[in-house]
Amino acid sequence: MKTPYGAECDFFYGDYMRGRNHEECRLLQSAGLEWDASLCRTCPVPAIKRANACQFIQLKPRIARPLLELFRKQVNVRAYCDKTHQAVAEPHIGCGQCHPLPPVFQVKG
Repeated sequence: MKTPYGAECDFFYGDYMRGRNHEECRLLQSAGLEWDASLCRTCPVPAIKRANACQFIQLKPRIARPLLELFRKQVNVRAYCDKTHQAVAEPHIGCGQCHPLPPVFQVKG
């Protein structure tokens, strides 16, 4: 479903049937965090899901404030691979073990 800022996100849910106006982020809700529509503007989750469709990656969100901006909040995401049982440094790429790169893209040394 599309977020209020136009990005396609698997975790966003909006119920507009018969005049309802209920919106929620199920990723933040499952982590016990409070969602606000302004968080969707800079949320990295839709880009991560577009770049990495690995079935083993688990995203763990948290809400943080940028260093110099006191009133703005943003979503930060940590990723964990269930198959290799390790933290993922770059969620857009993945852990590198579940889906190895084809030989065409590997650097020959």
